[in-house]
Order: sequence, then C-alpha cells, then structure tokens
Amino acid sequence: MTSLSRRSLMSGCAAGAMLAVTGSAGARAAAGTTTSGQVADGGHLSTADTSALQAAISDMSHPPATSAQLRVEGRGTHWYGTAGVSDIRSGRALDRDDRFRAGSVTKAFVATVVLQLWARHRVDLDAPIGRYLRELLPSSFARITVTQLLNHTSGLPDHQGLPDLSTPEAVLRHRGDRWTPQQLVRTVTHSPLKFSPGTKQEYRGINYVLLALLIEELTGRHYGEAIKSRILRPLNLTRTLLPGDDPHLHGPHVHGYLRMTDNSLQDITTYEQSSSWGEGELVSSADDLFRFQEALFSGVLLPPEAMSHLFALPPESVHMVDGSPARYSMGLQTATVNGVTFWGKTGDTYGYRTRMFATRDLRLRFVLSYTPTPLAASEDMINRIVTLLTA
Repeated sequence: MTSLSRRSLMSGCAAGAMLAVTGSAGARAAAGTTTSGQVADGGHLSTADTSALQAAISDMSHPPATSAQLRVEGRGTHWYGTAGVSDIRSGRALDRDDRFRAGSVTKAFVATVVLQLWARHRVDLDAPIGRYLRELLPSSFARITVTQLLNHTSGLPDHQGLPDLSTPEAVLRHRGDRWTPQQLVRTVTHSPLKFSPGTKQEYRGINYVLLALLIEELTGRHYGEAIKSRILRPLNLTRTLLPGDDPHLHGPHVHGYLRMTDNSLQDITTYEQSSSWGEGELVSSADDLFRFQEALFSGVLLPPEAMSHLFALPPESVHMVDGSPARYSMGLQTATVNGVTFWGKTGDTYGYRTRMFATRDLRLRFVLSYTPTPLAASEDMINRIVTLLTA
C-alpha cells in the first residue's frame, strides 16, 4: 500500500481483488524448508503437485520477498511449506508457529464478534450506528446501519488530514505515529457521503474502526479483549493477539522489510499499529489462522442464522464503485477461480501480506503468509498458488 489512508484506513482495498485477479469475483450462488503431505479437493497431492507448490512460494523475485509459508488442506490431508528466512540477519528458517502481522484479517475477527453479539440480541444489524455511537458522527452519517459497515456499503467519504506515505522513507519516518480511533473517525467527517448507504460497495477500513468501537460500547471492554475472550481463548489461539500500544513482535516471529529508493532493505517489523486500530492490528501465525478458519466456517463460533450473514453478499443491484460485482460479505470476501468459489480475507501491512481462503465446505483451503519488500507488490505469488490449487 502506498499511503496511510490506503494501508491502515482502507487496508486491503487494492489487495481486496486478490483472487479476482485470477478469476471472476461475485460467486453469489455459493452461500526454503518444506514439509509435504497430501491435499486436494477430493484427492491427494502428488510429488509433482507438492513440488509445484514449493516452487510457487520459492520464487522470491515475483514479487520480491524475503520469506513465504503456505498451509494447504483438503479432506483431512495437508501440506505445509516454507521458503526464505524469518530474519535475514540470523538466517533462521520459518516455523508455522512464528508470529507475523496479519493486517486486515483482523476484520474477520471483528465481524465474528459483532455477529455473536447480534445472535445474542445485543445489537440490531439494521439499526443506525448513531443509536450506539452517539455524537461521534455527523447526523447524516449516523444513519448508516451496522450491516452497511460490516459489508462496506456505508458510503463514508475519503480521509482528510493524513500524512503522505507514498515513499518507503516516509513510512519509516511515520512508523511511530500514534492515533486514537476517534481521531481516525474524524478524518472522514469533513465531506459529504460518497454515495447513499447501501447502494454501492467500497472496501474501507474505517467501517471496522466504527465496528470495533461498537464492540467496546456493547461489551464495556477493549475490542481486543472481547476478541480474546470470545475467539482466542475458546480456540486456544495462543499465537494470536491484538498488540494495543506495543509496536514490537515478541517471541519467534517473521520480520518484515521494505526496499528503500536507494535499494537498501530496512526492517519494518517494529511499527506502531494504532493507525490500523480496529481493522488491521492482528498478529497471528499460520497454524492459528488455520484453526480460526476451520472454526469459523464449520459453525463453531457462530450459530446458523449468523453464518447466513457471514456468507451473504449485498443485493445483486449493489456493485463496487468501479462497477464490478460486489465481493464483500460481513467480514469476508469471495471470488471464483476456475470454477472454485473461495471465501476468506486478505491482509496487508508494511512488509507483510496474508491470504486466508477456503471453499465454503472446507474441502479446499489455504493460508499464505509472505513478506514482500516493495511498497506496492504484485499479486504474482498468490496467483501462482490459486492457479495450481484450482487446476
């Protein structure tokens, strides 16, 4: 991402088309070190399959990256592979328990908690957000519903007053900037709504800043504590956390790097995450995200009526602002590639990129985490992987 507004406040906007790059989005009908095993949609991975997956993550030039790890599973069989190193100074190999910054995968956790609260009649999804967050938004904005925040149809305007982070040097200069969620919200209150709420879809991180504030209002505790008590502890996700005001990664973790304009490589692992409050702060591991994905899709975390919301796109009349079909549900996004429909979430933050996707029935699923070094990296790696998995 090339600016604070893109990375933290609209994190995933460009990357939101991740799977759509290799196939058509929409899917409304569908509600190195290597360890190899077996996988496939109804079969087993051959030696050639695993070799191809290993090659797909081992290409550290397209895009330039310092590491990659991939977990794939189908019908109880699985494959895990890594490439590169977790730290270019030590040369340490990656491990599936290594922590990394998962960016906008945070939104899937936030949406899950909101849907849990809805299932317990603590919040009305059709109610205006102003009912719960009083005096935070202008009156014309307060009519935006909880659903419209969840599925990115709010119409909130662009941000004003954010620093320009269009160069890697600027990212380093601003890595310690601190924001409150109220300050983040105020950056979108200076212009009229971009469109009438519910009529179009535009991926915006600020929607989830407001939803995290909603969780705090309803539970009386920090949204991260609500996620911990409702998701992390029940699933024993010991490597996952919301870091709060701690800019460091602790214990075994993957380092992220940015390539400067002078071609030097700078470690960007330590980064103040308040600019991504509520929508992009999550720290996790490949194994933890795999367990979360399974629990979420299999109904462990949500009752059936909430699951229907999780996998529901807006009405067919609603399109993305660029005219393409809507692809975001409440916390997830979808795309169909070679006839296979995936649901999941992308996550991007400086030096890190995460892709967590599965078929609705979990017959085929994967978690990819890698560390691209350009400020704006191509989607070549994920495209290679999805092409192999859906061939």
